[in-house]
Amino acid sequence: MSAETEPAESTIGTETEPAESTIETDLEWRGVGDDSEEVTRAAGLKLARSARTLVAGLLRPRMKPVVLALVILVLENAVMLTGPLLVALAIDTGVPAALDGRPAPLAWAVAGYAASGLAAAGLRAAFLLVSGRLGQDVLLVLRDRVFRHAQRLALEWHESYTSGRLISRLTSDLESIDDLLDQGLDGLLGALLTLGGITTVLLLIDPVLAAVVLAGFVPLVVVTRWFQQRSRASYRITRTWVARVIVHFVESMNGIRAVQAYRREARNESIMDQLGNRYRDANADALLTLSWFVACVRAVGNLTLALVLLLGALRVTGGALEIGALVAFLLYLRRFYDPLDQLAQFLNAYQSAAAALEKLASVLDTPVTVAEPTDPAPLDRPRGELRFEAVTFAYPRAPERIVLPEFSLEVPAGQTIALVGETGAGKTTLAKLAARFHDPVSGHVRLDGVDLRDLADADLRRALVMVTQEPFLFSGSLADNVALGRPGATRAEIAAAVDAVGAGFVHELPEGLDTDVRKRGGRLSAGQRQLVSLARIVLADPAVVLLDEATSSLDIPSERAVQAALETVLADRTALIIAHRLSTVAIADRVLVLAEGRVIQDGTPAELLRTGGDFADLHAAWESSLR
Repeated sequence: MSAETEPAESTIGTETEPAESTIETDLEWRGVGDDSEEVTRAAGLKLARSARTLVAGLLRPRMKPVVLALVILVLENAVMLTGPLLVALAIDTGVPAALDGRPAPLAWAVAGYAASGLAAAGLRAAFLLVSGRLGQDVLLVLRDRVFRHAQRLALEWHESYTSGRLISRLTSDLESIDDLLDQGLDGLLGALLTLGGITTVLLLIDPVLAAVVLAGFVPLVVVTRWFQQRSRASYRITRTWVARVIVHFVESMNGIRAVQAYRREARNESIMDQLGNRYRDANADALLTLSWFVACVRAVGNLTLALVLLLGALRVTGGALEIGALVAFLLYLRRFYDPLDQLAQFLNAYQSAAAALEKLASVLDTPVTVAEPTDPAPLDRPRGELRFEAVTFAYPRAPERIVLPEFSLEVPAGQTIALVGETGAGKTTLAKLAARFHDPVSGHVRLDGVDLRDLADADLRRALVMVTQEPFLFSGSLADNVALGRPGATRAEIAAAVDAVGAGFVHELPEGLDTDVRKRGGRLSAGQRQLVSLARIVLADPAVVLLDEATSSLDIPSERAVQAALETVLADRTALIIAHRLSTVAIADRVLVLAEGRVIQDGTPAELLRTGGDFADLHAAWESSLR
């Protein structure tokens, strides 16, 4: 990548520890540079609102299964509430009746209890089926939405937002949301329904003992409020550190050649240990918060149960309460604190998922700066005429640094232009503007007279193809990689494209065109990968070809093979060639020498060599480097 492009973030050699705040991390793309507490709090509130909006948008189209799950949950809780009442009925009415020779009331009470148990089991299974399907549907939509949106975001966003962080969004963050969906309806609404129903029944059985139970809510409310605040902060930190762990792992594995070549293993292990320790400590802090909350809930519940047992026994001995009613009250009370445990687990999952949702919302809220037009202009038969009209450009993350100041250039259809100059002169920026990886700050880039911003993406990609210094090959067959720009091509057309660029090595591969090139095309050499990328162009047949340092990483034999292929590829096509190796420039009709985003020389290679100047100096320096 040339110097004018912004460098991607890297943590592989980071010595300093990353900041714990997820707000600054996730909002840095938006330009939030003020570290003040007020700005950070406002950013956090904005993310929280975005997260809630995201959840509402996901659930709104699925209200039928949500309502069905709620109905099943209400019925299940209603059935479960009848159990202790039937126990009280059996003790206070059924047993005395059986002793008097009338077993029917006891039999009905026992049968009713068994029926309620079976009904509750069936309703539980139905609820798990409906809620589970709902949760997986939501996850599928969310995963697809994040993936689709990330593919549409600007190239600069991907250069600044590391792949490891994006992987974290689609893995660990979605897992946190999955945990919440598993417990959401059951852990929250089920617990609230159970608490409400049991509270009502307790008040009906004995208001005095119910008042004792309700008094225990005072410390529970205080503890719950503390838990919400503490766990929210804890889980925001855990989401940050798990992302850092994934980032370091992904970058270390992607750069494994450099790691092993420079004996980087020990340092990488040290960094991973540090990140892993911080992630462990963050999780430990979150679990400690949960354990204190659960312990407090259990302590309040057990103390309340002991007090109710004491007071209830006194009321039974005093004749104010039946023994069966006391048993039912105690059974309800035992069930009363089970939902509180479920509520604690839900709150724990909720805080983790809330932090994950904030991060996912920050990705989805990132605007698509290079957006496809709503009413695109047609481009049926592109000729390949390129024009830059008073184009000004600066990268969004460094708007004060103007890379191209009022740049104008006309490239007639079918002409091959070479762009040369020192690193940072603006060559790669021009190629990226022509490929519409970025839009200019002002001015226009036109293809056949149509502003690129008015072209549909499909039309632009058919008309223009870019080849980079290191072409990317996907895992799979060589044929599939050649057909990348034209998936519907026949086998014969793919083979013809391969032969057209002189890629004879294909016939020597074990399975020919069906050979798996493996990850990033690792089975092929750099020169072979570049020939595959040129075969893609022949097959796709674009009007414009952009070559960004296409031969700079090749050895001399490979470079010659690629240059020979270029003569076929560039024939009758418009081409912009960016090259430091001036041997590639020889095939150009015209050479532009750039400096600080301006053209300082323009002419054929022979003219510029004859007249002297910067191009002649660059050519002389290149020739001396070959000796």
